[in-house]
Amino acid sequence: MSDELADNVRRYRRAKGLSQEQLAHRAGLSVGPVRKIEQGGEGVRMETLHAIARALGVKTSDLMAAGPPQPVKLEDPNSLNLREVRIALTPALSLGTASAPIGEEPDLRRLRRMTYDNSVLYFGDTYDSIAADLPTLIRAANDAVAYYDSGQEHLNALVERSRVLNLAGRYLTQIRQFDLAHVAARGAIEDAKAAGDNLVAASGVGGMCWLLVRTERFDEAEDIAVATMDVVEPKIMGATPDEYATWGGLAMEAAAAASRNNRPREAKALRKAAGTAAKAVGKTHKNLLRHWSMFGPVTAAMKELEDHMIAGDARTVIRKSKDEPHLLEQNWKQFGGPSTNDGNRYRLDLARAYVRTGDPTAAMEELAHLDEAAPKWFRHQSSAAITFQEIVKKRRTLTTEMREVGAHLGVFA
Repeated sequence: MSDELADNVRRYRRAKGLSQEQLAHRAGLSVGPVRKIEQGGEGVRMETLHAIARALGVKTSDLMAAGPPQPVKLEDPNSLNLREVRIALTPALSLGTASAPIGEEPDLRRLRRMTYDNSVLYFGDTYDSIAADLPTLIRAANDAVAYYDSGQEHLNALVERSRVLNLAGRYLTQIRQFDLAHVAARGAIEDAKAAGDNLVAASGVGGMCWLLVRTERFDEAEDIAVATMDVVEPKIMGATPDEYATWGGLAMEAAAAASRNNRPREAKALRKAAGTAAKAVGKTHKNLLRHWSMFGPVTAAMKELEDHMIAGDARTVIRKSKDEPHLLEQNWKQFGGPSTNDGNRYRLDLARAYVRTGDPTAAMEELAHLDEAAPKWFRHQSSAAITFQEIVKKRRTLTTEMREVGAHLGVFA
C-alpha cells in the first residue's frame, strides 16, 4: 500500500474532523483496517476502500494513488503458459518492410465461426481450449487484414480481427493478465472503428470497461462507457435488439464503475437506463459476437444487486433475490435466463450476502455449487476466496467439502 494512499485517507479524515475510530464506525469497519491503511500496510481489500470512501463522501479513486511497485515474490506461471498468445498479440517489430502473407485466400467465414465457437467456450468456462486456439485465431486474423489491404474485404477483415481481439481481451481479463488484456481490448476497438462498425466497436469498449473496473480505473471506465452510449444510443423507433443490448450493456458497465467509485446517484441513473433497454428487449437477447453477453431483464436485475453488495447492504441483496420476479428461476422461461457467467457472479454475490447476514451455511452452499458447476471460472474469483475466509471465521470445524473448496481457491495453499 502506497504512502500516497495513507496520506490521502489521513488528509480526508482530518478534513472531516474524524478520529480513526469515528471513521471506522461510519464505514461499518473495525478500527484495524483504518489504522492499517494510514500506516501504509499491505493487503487492504478494495471493498474496504469503497466503505471508507462512502464514509468520507469522496470517490474511491480520490483515495487511490500510485506508489512504487512491490517486489515480485513468485514467478507468474502464466508468463510461460501464455507465451504463444503473447507472441501473437505483441509481435516483434523491425525497420524492415512487412510483406503480405503468401498463400491461399483467407476464409473470413471460417474465422468468424472459429471465433464464435471459442466465445461459446468462454461463456461455458472452458478456458483451456481458448488458450490453445487463441494464437492461431490472432495470427489468422492478422493475415486476413494484411491480405485484404483495401476495399470492403479489408473492412470485413478488420471487423473479424476486432472480434478475435475482443475474445482475447475478455479471456485475459478473466485470468487476470491485465496488461496483455489491455493490448487486445485496445486493438479490438481500433479495428472496429477503422472498419466503421460502431456496434462492434462498442462491444470492444464494453470489454475495455470491464478490464478498467477490474484494475480499479473507475473514472475512465465510466467516462468511456457513457461517451460510447451517446454514439450508439438506439433510435426511439425501429431499434434492433442488438442495438438495445449493446447500449444497455454499456449502461451496466458504467453503473458498475460508478457504484464502485462511490457515485450512487450516477449508478442509479445508469441502472435505470439499462432497465429501459432491458424492457425494450423484453426477453434475454443473445448475440455473443455482437455484444458479448446475454442481455435482458434478468441480467439487468442481477447486475443491480451488485450495487447493494458494494454499498454493504447485504440484507437488500437477500430480500430482492427472493422478491424480485426477474431473479426467480421459475420465471426464466418467460424472461429468458442469464448467461452462465452472469448467473455465476450473481450466486457469488448471494454467497457474500449470506455470510454477512449471519448465514454461513447458505453461503457455503452457494460456493460449493459454483466450485462444482464452474470450477475454472470459480478459481479465478478473488471475492470467492474472501467469502470463503469469512465463512471459515464463523466455523469451529471444517467439513470435507469446505476443505476441498478452500484448497481449490488456494486459501490453504
